[in-house]
Formats: sequence, C-alpha cells, structure tokens
Amino acid sequence: MKLGYSGKKIISLMKVKKEGDAKGKGQKSLRPKTQVVAITSGKGGVGKTNIVANLGFSISQLGKRVLIFDADLGLGNLDIMLGITPRYNLSHVIAGKKRMADITLDGPGNLKILPAASGIQELTELKEEQRGRILDEFNLLTHSIDVLLIDTASGISSNVVYFSNAADEIVVVVSPEPTSITDAYALMKVLSLRYSRRKFKLLINLVRDPEESYEVFSQLSVVTDRFLDISVDYLGYILFDQNITKCIKLQKVVTEVFPYTKASRCFSLLANKICSPDF
Repeated sequence: MKLGYSGKKIISLMKVKKEGDAKGKGQKSLRPKTQVVAITSGKGGVGKTNIVANLGFSISQLGKRVLIFDADLGLGNLDIMLGITPRYNLSHVIAGKKRMADITLDGPGNLKILPAASGIQELTELKEEQRGRILDEFNLLTHSIDVLLIDTASGISSNVVYFSNAADEIVVVVSPEPTSITDAYALMKVLSLRYSRRKFKLLINLVRDPEESYEVFSQLSVVTDRFLDISVDYLGYILFDQNITKCIKLQKVVTEVFPYTKASRCFSLLANKICSPDF
C-alpha cells in the first residue's frame, strides 16, 4: 500500500519504510528515539481508553515524559475521561490552523495529552495526505517525549490500522467476552495480511483473576498459531476493580486517586514492563 502523501521534506527523526519492509510499502512511520506504542482493540467497550490514561500516568511516575495521542479522531473522549476541556483539537491541526504544540494539554501528573475531535465524521476516514501531515507534526515533538501512547479507535477501519502500524509496538486489548476475542483476532489478521505485522502483545482487561487472563490468552493463541503467521506475546492483565468505575465518574485516573488498589498495582507492573529494555 503506497501513500499519496507528496511532502518531500523528511524530518530527520522519521524513517520512511522501503518497499517490502515489515511496516508495509511506502508508509511513513513514527521512528524517533521516542518509544511509540499503539494500544488498540478489535471491539469497543473493553476499557482501552481507560487503560491508556492509567498506563500513561503510571509510566510518567517512573520519570518518563509521556504523551498520549487520542487517535479516535471522530469520537475522541480521552479529554472527557480526564476532565479536560480543550479549546483546540486535532481537527485544527489537520485543517492547518494549529500546530501540534498549540493543542497539547497538561494531564494528571506529568502527562501530556493530544485531544481528538468528537462528532466530526470526516475525521474517521482521513486522506493519506492528512495522515502524513499528522506524522510530520509528531516528529516535531519527539525531542521532548520519551513515550508516545497512541489510543486508537476500535475496529479495523483505515485509521485504526494506519496508526497501529505507525507504532513500534502494538498492544491489543481484549476482554474475556467471546466477541472481544473474535474481534481481536480479526484486527491482528488485517494488520498481518495488509501490513505484514508479525508481532503483537496481548493485554487482557476486566478479569477476575490471573487464571482467567491466561485462559483468554490461551484461547486466542491457539487460533493465531493455527491460522496466522504471527507472534502473540502475553503482556499481562488488569483486574476488574470497582474503583475504576468510581474514578471514571470523577474524571480521574484510578492510579492517581487509589494508587494501591488492585487495578493500580496491575498498571504499575505493566508500566515497568513497557519501560524495560526487553519490551
């Protein structure tokens, strides 16, 4: 798949992938020193955005400079979850009215947030030139970022697969529901067949205990091992926790309000894994 983006200026921190590369033919890729992690899901309602917010906060507590990009461009709600009211959002960057630095907001702790727009249907299917402009803008910010978390939309739309593929690592969030497992498989299938992505990390959310998360991972691994030429690594799990529901209503992250609750401990372990050299 070749992009129609015609910009000739290549930011020094951006690596344009060549034909035949595992990232896909011709796609621009976020390849700075910044660690770029896409957190995605095949199905909505699995708690992906809540995971991104809490994970970002936990990573920032390790002394990392973290930026969260709300890549659910037409129905962004990360700002709502964090109680932030942005004056500008990504739609203004795409329109050429603002730069990324102009719309970046302060979140809890040391987090930085790039808010998406909400209720703008045109943004759900960006043109290739618009996507290229977004990646160019990101590379102007990389000098001040250690970790970039991309909170994609759910499903297999072109925006989802594009921004997932722009990352170094793809974390697929799945819940114990059969439909979530099926849709996670579909998402990995699209990314592997269309973009030749071969490595994924699986994060299981809303589980009662570790055993339930291992069971979900096992179910999905059996199918991917049989039908897809990919590697799926077990990243971890987030326990179901009533304190998360309380904090969503408060528009706060549970890792800040209840740092020692069971879900917060899961996020802390996950943050350390992502920041480790072996990730």
